[in-house]
Amino acid sequence: MTNEKYCIKSILFFETKIRSTAFLGGWIIFIILFLSFIVLPARAGGEQTATYTVGVVPQFNVQHIHRIWMSVLEELQRRTHLRFRIEGSPSIPEFEHQLLAGKFDFAYMNPYHFLLANREKGYLPLIRDHERMLAGILVVRRDSPLKIIEDLDGGILAFPAPNALGASLLMRAELKNIYHLAINPRYVKSHDSVYMNVILGQAVAGGGVQKTFNKQPEKIRNKLRIFHRSTEVYPHPVAVHPRVSKAVRKQVREAFLEMGETETGRKLLESIPIKIIGTATTDDYRSLEKMGLEHFYVK
Repeated sequence: MTNEKYCIKSILFFETKIRSTAFLGGWIIFIILFLSFIVLPARAGGEQTATYTVGVVPQFNVQHIHRIWMSVLEELQRRTHLRFRIEGSPSIPEFEHQLLAGKFDFAYMNPYHFLLANREKGYLPLIRDHERMLAGILVVRRDSPLKIIEDLDGGILAFPAPNALGASLLMRAELKNIYHLAINPRYVKSHDSVYMNVILGQAVAGGGVQKTFNKQPEKIRNKLRIFHRSTEVYPHPVAVHPRVSKAVRKQVREAFLEMGETETGRKLLESIPIKIIGTATTDDYRSLEKMGLEHFYVK
């Protein structure tokens, strides 16, 4: 029996019993006030305990992602009075599986992931970086003898995952469609691992993106050089599942945008990295549909 039904029956019972006494008015008022203290906080508490899940594509190691996003979400929670919880993904393929299953209420994803999530589950973009564009990079060892992109033909190339957009999809599509190269891809789960595979000689080159390359320790960057850059596209959006109410979507978008107006907020966003925050639309990512990436996407 629900609390509301129990409370109503209790009021009727006490009202019947008390009618024979001289204290009818006082008792009914007392009971109603007493029950209101039980029912109303229970309802309010139920709303306050709602927690929204947040997924983040694992371009970096788990500890690094949590350190960045816990700070961002704490600030977002302070501004919205909503609760958020990071749902960790050990690898990019696992993140894709969770995303396309609709597990996340909010998610930070690559642009091609967004197109798939929009098509499969109706995810809607909220915000993105308005300064930087996304492009893939190929890195080689600083002392590598490779000079021109045709030198990669037949070589082993490391990529974080088949469907990492800039680091893998865009790059593999270009190498095949524009340069007509045949390569042997090796998928090593993260951008960090790509750079280490190249340094250790496990691959002649590796795919990444500028932001993950810039985040590497200096001793790693100094052992690598950027060999090639891909076509640029709009960067990663933060998107929301349509089950989240329009009011909450608006609240979260506005809180993100307000963060970009303060020095503290900008520093938090830069760690994502988002240099200049602005709104995102589905049309921002339609150009990807013309690149034939579906031929290189691995389900």
